[in-house]
Amino acid sequence: MIELTSVSRTFVTRHGGPLAALANLTLQVDTGQTVAIVGPSGCGKTTLLELICGLQRPDGGSVRSEPAALMPQRDLLMPWLTAIDNAALALRVRGVARQRARDEVHPWFERLGLVEFEDAHPYELSGGMRQRVSFVRTLAAGKPVLALDEPFAALDAITRAEMQTWLGQSLAAESRTVVLVTHDVEEAVLLGDRVVVLSPRPGRVVADIAVGGPRPLSRTSPAVVALRAQALSALAAA
Repeated sequence: MIELTSVSRTFVTRHGGPLAALANLTLQVDTGQTVAIVGPSGCGKTTLLELICGLQRPDGGSVRSEPAALMPQRDLLMPWLTAIDNAALALRVRGVARQRARDEVHPWFERLGLVEFEDAHPYELSGGMRQRVSFVRTLAAGKPVLALDEPFAALDAITRAEMQTWLGQSLAAESRTVVLVTHDVEEAVLLGDRVVVLSPRPGRVVADIAVGGPRPLSRTSPAVVALRAQALSALAAA
């Protein structure tokens, strides 16, 4: 489903010098897998997602991926649109009539407990609700690959824990391939079938940890604690 082979990506800084974001990165994600990417700040995690989505091109190596929809860290909801019209935006861009687009995303609002807020504007929604609307918008794009860029980074700890549980359940109900970028190692273990650890910039894969086990995982289980320690050890070693 996704294959990156010896990928490199270098940017030019405002002073004219090179800045290598990724170097010789090789990664494969199988159909239906959820792979969580962790690594230090600036190691090219967002660049990796944008390469998968076709928003950037590598300077070296190759990227092969089925069509992907990107959910950015910020929800980027349009303040003048209602929640359901924000969620239906991907369909509207493709030329789907407004009412039909609303009808197509409505079942997700029912599933995610948002029906009462369909006509609310973003400023009337909590942070968790806004992220759920953003997730529905990403799903509505109809792409087989979901690229999620730190979707819960701006949330408080309690809401973040609730959203992790919600996202795990939502992904289990979807036959999508998912690449999730997060700075939270525990979140990576709870949500990912694999946890891929990147080195400091320029990013490359230094560990690929299989999670396994029945879902949902308990954050206090010995297996989760051990996998979290393994990922943290790989980060430290890098």
